[in-house]
Amino acid sequence: MGATPPADKPLTDRLLRSWVRCRRRAWLDRHANPNRRLYTAHRTLQLDDQQRSFVALLPGKPGHGEAACALGDAGVVGVRLRGLVFDGSVLNGASLEAHPPLLQRVKGSSRWGDFAYRPVIARQGRRLTREHRMQLALAGRLLAEFQCGPVLEGLAVAGSGRRLELERLPLGVSLNRQLDESLLRLSADLKKTDPPPLVADRRKCTLCSWRGLCNDVASEEGHLSEVSGIGAKRREMLQEIGVNSLHALAAANPDDLGGQLKRFGDQHAAMAAPLVAQARVQRDGVVKRLDVLPALPELVNAPGVLLYDIESDPDARDDFLHGFVRLPNDSLNGWDLTGATYHPLLVLQEHGERRCWQRLQRFLATYPDWLILHYGETESLALLRMAKRQGASAMEQQVLEARLIDVHARLRAHWQLPLSSYGLKAVAGWRGFKWGQPGVDGARALLWWRQWRGNGVASRGSSHALRWILTYNRDDGLATWAVADWLLSGDQSLTQSRVGGSEKPSGLNS
Repeated sequence: MGATPPADKPLTDRLLRSWVRCRRRAWLDRHANPNRRLYTAHRTLQLDDQQRSFVALLPGKPGHGEAACALGDAGVVGVRLRGLVFDGSVLNGASLEAHPPLLQRVKGSSRWGDFAYRPVIARQGRRLTREHRMQLALAGRLLAEFQCGPVLEGLAVAGSGRRLELERLPLGVSLNRQLDESLLRLSADLKKTDPPPLVADRRKCTLCSWRGLCNDVASEEGHLSEVSGIGAKRREMLQEIGVNSLHALAAANPDDLGGQLKRFGDQHAAMAAPLVAQARVQRDGVVKRLDVLPALPELVNAPGVLLYDIESDPDARDDFLHGFVRLPNDSLNGWDLTGATYHPLLVLQEHGERRCWQRLQRFLATYPDWLILHYGETESLALLRMAKRQGASAMEQQVLEARLIDVHARLRAHWQLPLSSYGLKAVAGWRGFKWGQPGVDGARALLWWRQWRGNGVASRGSSHALRWILTYNRDDGLATWAVADWLLSGDQSLTQSRVGGSEKPSGLNS
């Protein structure tokens, strides 16, 4: 993956933003083949949040470019800021470039008169991050040169309407010193012929457009992050005791490893055997049964199951779709997907939670003896918390909880798979399940929802977006069944082995 350093190019705010997130990402932005990028809806969601926040902040439509600054418009977009570094360091004379998403007019002085501008960014999350601070610091420095007037602070906005939050960031000496250090390190990384190593904690890599390229490298290297159950901290512990790869972990003696990890805490020592076992099934490409008990015994005599999946907007705390796939258990033909039907319950915030709960109660009461299967704890937590908030009795909550079965939890308790992730996409995909809309994920569904919702009832978007969401939600329910069905086949194999006189746990062909 080595690269020949290109002719001198500016250090941009986009490169700096990438570098703060991941040093390797910035290098790939500069040097890697752009055709290797994969689409991610996360960036589009960020831009959508940004647009909504700016609309709530400004009294009217912003102006565009330097001409709008000269006119003193309240907000200005489309300004490209350029400058050079003259600090006596190795960066002396290096070119800088920033494209602040918004400039807001404030009191002060500039080359245009008795007003000035400050940079504004949209913040996601509950607090300012280093990424936000560096972005505002670079824009502020270049803006001061551009307007020939000081920039004392930047502004971060979050939310919209009544929820709009404003946070001012002083652009002082300390922050500018951090900016200098970051630019120096960014420049050094970009001049290297090979990219920085993979990050220790690769959970956020799912949001990156370079994830496919880095996943290939991680798999080829046997990176410890490829072992399910290993995050950044546990990886550091393993490396400290000399375990540096998946293959090294798979070759380790669990007892010896547990003894070495004990100095980091008993909980880490207890994980030694499961981690070694997980590394081995991934190395060997096999599955391993963890006990002799069936994973889903409740389904044997169940009249049917409801496959349950929620689509949410976490920033708005809005579970906007409760989707159920109704799957009967035919006494003659068993579980037959041809008899499955999809039942979406679309929820609009303006209708209120009470109405949503009543609709859910009516639907679930139609199938009182049917179990509710879901993948991960999100659905059960959301449903049980709603029941409690809406005044369901203790007995009603207990009955509801007894119907809920977390397929993911059952899978983890009974099997180890040769996969780096036990997420629904990974496991169902491993079983051969294919979503009807390739490459779609929760972030894409959320983007479609926001596009359909617009600013409210009066601005509903295309019905196509809503139809895509429903299709994706239905497919998630069917994917949950693909995993549950595989667990059931394992239970049947276990029953047959017991009939044959064997109680020994056995693997199941993948």
